[in-house]
Amino acid sequence: MRSIWNGSISFGLVTIPVKTYSATDRTSSVSFVRIHEKDGAQIQYRKICELDGKEVPNEEVGKGYQAPGDETIVPITDDDLSQLPMPTAKTLSILSFADPGEIDPLQLDKAYYLGPNGASATKPYTLLREALEHHQRVAVGKVAMRGRESLAMLRAHDGAIVMHTLLWPDQIRPAAGVVPDDVELRENELKLAETLMDSLGELDPEELHDDYREAVEELVAAKLEGEEPAAPSASGASGARVLDLTAALEKSLRAARGGGEGDAQEESASVTPIRGRKTAKKSEAAPGTGKRSGTATKKAAKKTAPAAAKKTSAKQTAAAPKAAGGRTKATATAKKSASSRGTTGGTSKKSASKSTAKKAPAKKTGRQSSA
Repeated sequence: MRSIWNGSISFGLVTIPVKTYSATDRTSSVSFVRIHEKDGAQIQYRKICELDGKEVPNEEVGKGYQAPGDETIVPITDDDLSQLPMPTAKTLSILSFADPGEIDPLQLDKAYYLGPNGASATKPYTLLREALEHHQRVAVGKVAMRGRESLAMLRAHDGAIVMHTLLWPDQIRPAAGVVPDDVELRENELKLAETLMDSLGELDPEELHDDYREAVEELVAAKLEGEEPAAPSASGASGARVLDLTAALEKSLRAARGGGEGDAQEESASVTPIRGRKTAKKSEAAPGTGKRSGTATKKAAKKTAPAAAKKTSAKQTAAAPKAAGGRTKATATAKKSASSRGTTGGTSKKSASKSTAKKAPAKKTGRQSSA
């Protein structure tokens, strides 16, 4: 690795010469170049002077300062900057030591490895690293790199001292307008969320990889071979839905624990709209009124039973003339239904009058014979 800044760490009266190396590599991330869509040629950027319209070579490009809201540009040279009172230009001055939790992650900017510069720096370097790790503290100071002064945080990591440049507090935007209104959470939901956090386990860095970069590489390889890119797989239903938060948490918890539940329980914990949840609550409340609804059903059944019996008797009475006309089969059927009604005790008034009508001719015949 090539060092990008050489200086020293000022730790009280102790000075530790160090070399700075970039701790991150962003070249592996996906990046594209701009091309002319008509012919596929790459578009180049050139430095053009706004006054004469000519291209400016790199050795003639300098610095200038333009205040916000002002069109005036003030030229600034390297000699001007070198004469500024900046003691941190070659020295990282430690101001204090703090608990790591006191550093807002929003302030973290870039990360660098610090290594000892020379044999004489090895022992004080190791002393500072061990003190930071044993005392579980981070060092906060100021450093000037690449033409600007920044806050810096030093911490022990993997046998080395890591420096994080920090943004100044006034560079952090407030969260006003982003925070939602107060939302009431149930205790069960909070417990499920905390249990889900504990069930997910620890993060394995070996399993982390850039899926998007791999997809782009596969796409490029397919185009180079003249093949059609594979169609992306469907990623679930689109569109925002109102979810049953408790059911979603329960299902996520079972998935994190490796399943082991039945299909019925799996379906009961599926994500459903809130509207369906409310309907379920109403149906759950129905058993509470079961006694009243059951009584009402029984009363309705008692009221409708005589009416049904009357209709049935009326149909059978209407069918009686046909039976009297010599249809023996219908007569037998009527007798069977009459006997079944006698066993159930559900005889209607019309059926009673029918049986009386059958007995009436016998009485009339008796009177005639006696006459």
